[in-house]
Amino acid sequence: MSSSHGEDHGSTPAAWTAVVLCIIGFLMGGAGLVASMPALAVVGGGIAVLSPIVGKAMSAMGLGAVAK
Repeated sequence: MSSSHGEDHGSTPAAWTAVVLCIIGFLMGGAGLVASMPALAVVGGGIAVLSPIVGKAMSAMGLGAVAK
């Protein structure tokens, strides 16, 4: 469908930042588990857990989708 119907599907800086941080966190956590590096796994998990908080904070700063 075209975006002319008012649907942006969350394509905002806040959404993209949250998704990228979550992917990075999961990749780091997975690499830490595979490589038997618990510190890396914990840091990666922490980044993944913080990613929605960062996204919400950015959205509150006006970088998210406009409320309907």
